[in-house]
Amino acid sequence: MSRFFFNDRKQLVNDAIEGMLISAPHGNLVKLDSDPAIHVVVRADWDKSRVAVISGGGSGHEPAHAGFVGKGMLTAAVCGDLFASPSVEAVLNAIVAVTGEQGCLLIVKNYTGDRLNFGLAAEKAKRFGLKVEMVIVADDIALPDNKQPRGIAGTALVHKIAGHAAEQGKSLRDVRDMALQACDNLWSLGVAMQTCNLPGSDDDDEAGRIRKGHVELGLGIHGEPGASVVETQNSRAIIETLVKPLLAQAGVGRLAVLINNLGGVSALEMALLTKELAHSALKDQIAYLIGPAPLVSSLDMKGFSLSLLKLNPDFEEALNAPVETLGWQKPVAFAPLRSLAHIPLHDSEEFTPSANANVAQYLAAATGCLIALENRLNALDAKVGDGDTGSTFAQGARDIAQWLEQERLPLNDLPQLLLVVGERLATVMGGSSGVLMSIFFTAAGQALRSGKALPAALLTGLAQMKQYGGADRGDRTLIDALQPALETFQTGDIQAAARAAQDGADATASMSKAGAGRSSYVNKENLDGVADPGAVAVAEVFAALVR
Repeated sequence: MSRFFFNDRKQLVNDAIEGMLISAPHGNLVKLDSDPAIHVVVRADWDKSRVAVISGGGSGHEPAHAGFVGKGMLTAAVCGDLFASPSVEAVLNAIVAVTGEQGCLLIVKNYTGDRLNFGLAAEKAKRFGLKVEMVIVADDIALPDNKQPRGIAGTALVHKIAGHAAEQGKSLRDVRDMALQACDNLWSLGVAMQTCNLPGSDDDDEAGRIRKGHVELGLGIHGEPGASVVETQNSRAIIETLVKPLLAQAGVGRLAVLINNLGGVSALEMALLTKELAHSALKDQIAYLIGPAPLVSSLDMKGFSLSLLKLNPDFEEALNAPVETLGWQKPVAFAPLRSLAHIPLHDSEEFTPSANANVAQYLAAATGCLIALENRLNALDAKVGDGDTGSTFAQGARDIAQWLEQERLPLNDLPQLLLVVGERLATVMGGSSGVLMSIFFTAAGQALRSGKALPAALLTGLAQMKQYGGADRGDRTLIDALQPALETFQTGDIQAAARAAQDGADATASMSKAGAGRSSYVNKENLDGVADPGAVAVAEVFAALVR
């Protein structure tokens, strides 16, 4: 089944262009109104007084190419169908629409279809008396022996340099020469762990071509198989794998580095990869970083590419010049991580460890129970939540059990013990569970210290947990077992409290809707007959205390 949002496959490119133009921040883009099969985006403010810079190619690489149209970059972008070169007629119409006496430069990625269609359009335009030059970008170094390297993400840097030269009023020859010089100092290499999904395609075999735990090095921006397979998904190792051949090509010199998201990598991962790049063998040569961001993507491909441009003063000026585009990313002067010195605040309780055999026995029973329940609670939570309740409770229990074994707890000072347990759970337990349990034990410890008896102090802890957490009895959370247990415990009968906890946990299985907590985000059909894992944990702990 296709993994793609779309309405009409035949209208996909037209619809996408409309959405892109509507959202353009400068309001300076228009679509050329001609044949419906021609998709050309042009500058609305263009007056033909300078050299026009035109690029394009198949759609699916957004923001390329329409996202680079605007003052300081492209004059027009010719958009083909998905991964398909635009027609000769489309390119020719774009040339005629924006080219004045100064002429135009075509910037073309080195794919056969693009070369042929843009090339023939250029020759036809010359018959109209227009001055047209074409520059072919071939920055991909994945196949060192390839006589026709592909044009990939580095093309965006050529757009920027040529666009700046044209904006400065340079001649067609000068704009062309600047673009050619950029091509001669530009190298790119990409990697992916999953290729892209095409809209309307039901074939998942190609999308799953790359085995788990592996990545393909040098695959094309249309999903073409890579040059080799690397048996790792380690971010540092992959950056090193890309940097080594890129650096061998670039040699010594100041560099602008583009880190390009091929479409399907999360922002978190791109930030991590940027960090690895900052500590790689390139670190002493990076003058500017562009991205991380999608500039020349490949639909939803789970991958990224690096492009290196060896700088000179003209390139540096061009890259940093302002533009009015949707997709360009302003370069950032590269510098190591900055930090602000700060003395950490530790809100910790001062206490003296002490012994108490009875308390130790209860504590060992409770922590041992939660540790043993880890897999069972995770399995329950996988049905009604996010599958980590058992691990979260076990993590807190292991920490307390370790402190117990190391004789570091104030076992003979119950108020202090509850406060310490609350402090440790806030530190080692993740998610909301750790905070809620910390509130419970901390409030109970403070109440016990103020003179309340233990049963009443525990109810105080429950009240504070309910106040801050927002859940109440009947909301299908651990409170459904904990509240009846603690209310019953006011008589001092812990066995009756354990029975009440079990009854409360069992009742959650028949609650068709959760009012709070992890299960409130789950459809009621998934909850039917499944007890809340937090409530089960409470019931099992009380049962362990009376064994």
